[in-house]
Amino acid sequence: MPFADELIGAQTVRALAAALHTVSPGASLTRLDAAETALAPLPLRERSDLIRDALLADLPGDYTSFARTVRAAAAESPSFTGWMIWPVTSAVAAKAIGEGGVDAFDDALALLAELTPRLTSEFALRALLNTDLGRALGAIGPWTRSESADVRRLASEGTRPLLPWAVRVPGILAEPKATLPILDALYRDESEYVRRSVANHLNDISRHDPELVVATAQAWMAAPDDNTARVVRHGLRTLVKQGHPGALELLGFTSANLDVTGPLLTAETVVIGETLSFTGSVRNLGQEPARLVIDYVVHHRKANGTLTGKTFKLTTRTVEPGETYELSREHSFRVLTTRRYHPGQHAVELQVNGVRSGLAEFALVAGEG
Repeated sequence: MPFADELIGAQTVRALAAALHTVSPGASLTRLDAAETALAPLPLRERSDLIRDALLADLPGDYTSFARTVRAAAAESPSFTGWMIWPVTSAVAAKAIGEGGVDAFDDALALLAELTPRLTSEFALRALLNTDLGRALGAIGPWTRSESADVRRLASEGTRPLLPWAVRVPGILAEPKATLPILDALYRDESEYVRRSVANHLNDISRHDPELVVATAQAWMAAPDDNTARVVRHGLRTLVKQGHPGALELLGFTSANLDVTGPLLTAETVVIGETLSFTGSVRNLGQEPARLVIDYVVHHRKANGTLTGKTFKLTTRTVEPGETYELSREHSFRVLTTRRYHPGQHAVELQVNGVRSGLAEFALVAGEG
């Protein structure tokens, strides 16, 4: 993934200023110019916020004049695109909210839909959702019928309960059913780009209301198209890792008569930065083919000494009666910015159709230097 300064950096500020000067040659963009040198220490979202605030300061006046300038830049400047759109759309939302009134609010929603093909308006949309959830959802609903796949995706992605990089919308978290009409309208969308968002949105809801998600997926599978099964599988992925019985049954991973061996570790000690290797086997003792989702769980040691499990995908396959499936995996303990490892006893176990077995302990130790 690119670094923050590659997405929103000094070059972004300069390009945005040039686009604005195209339509407002006499505009004094002093705050925007100053933002160019102030971005360096900031993470990505704070960079966007800094540019948003600079725009609001440099382009005074009411919402109508601000929106007119933005639309003119979109119409007249080919460079008015890419990551500069995040702070621009955020400024549009902030200007409308600050002014108040339904006209500005509704036009801001419309303007976000106009701009979303240039990058995405999903982050800015959150502010409007938090201001008036009911009115915003009422306007977003018709986006599901837009000719633009970008706008249809915005309807799903912008209302995701756990949208990455974005502020939360407590109203959506508190009422998971609020966005289901959007997903029901889009799960059979012709665009993979849109369907992927729908699946991710469904997966977000599963973290708060698993039963609602399983019921929704069941309804979709009762009226599917060629892509519905894939959407449902992706949308239920967290529930499958958690071994949720309803999700597993819907996807065909029912209980089976199995003999599970392992995991068998190739070493009892693993150095941080290296890999853990293990093998195992699953034998079908039943009289019917067994459709299996095989995962493994690594129990990581936390700073306080307790263990917490994280499930990792291993494979999905059908094992015939009497057949034995032999498995092997190498799990990396390479140091990542998103995970800190703590030396000490760890463990790994297999999970087959939601049932865990074969807890095997190993020691994770610090390397030299």
